[in-house]
Amino acid sequence: MAKYIKKTKMQVLLILLGVLLMTFLVIQLFALNSQRNIENYPYVVDKKYDTFEIRSYEATLFTSVKLSTKGYKNSSSKGFSILAGYIFGNNERNEKIAMTSPVTMALEDSMTMMFMVPKELKKEMLPKPNQSGIEFKEEPAKTVAAINFNGWANDKKIEKFKQQLKLALDAEGIPYYDRFYFLGYNAPYEFFNRKNEVIVELQSDTLDY
Repeated sequence: MAKYIKKTKMQVLLILLGVLLMTFLVIQLFALNSQRNIENYPYVVDKKYDTFEIRSYEATLFTSVKLSTKGYKNSSSKGFSILAGYIFGNNERNEKIAMTSPVTMALEDSMTMMFMVPKELKKEMLPKPNQSGIEFKEEPAKTVAAINFNGWANDKKIEKFKQQLKLALDAEGIPYYDRFYFLGYNAPYEFFNRKNEVIVELQSDTLDY
């Protein structure tokens, strides 16, 4: 009898593990398919180097929120929650707005998180946020240098690749402003093919390539 009970428990455990694994795989496949359908912040690659590339971004409208906290760890969840709430219907018209990619964070003393507004929407078309602190910000056209890294982002990794980018630009004699951004391309529940970038605005009027 004891052997039968033990065998039954093992079978139930294996079934539960199988269900959990199947659920995990379904979520990851859903995330992968969703990424393919998400509108991205458009850019043109102007030049590639060994560890970074130079890009041109066009003028783009963003929803943004400035946070009093410092660092990625302390700011990312709060900022994402505020902006995701707005696009998922926490606004005066209870209107949903399509998610875009990447999520952008200005790496300043106080962090600013931004979601790109879908291209078909103009500022005057957007519903008023219910939550104070959300603003609509027009980012001008700009030239940037970008370095990428995989896996899960954290403050240590972001700082590491920021410094790598600075050293690479200095080695090439490419001038830049002290305006760095972190770009995250994946939802929190995505485990595979995670993509992150650190970019910095270049002094484009001095570039010669």
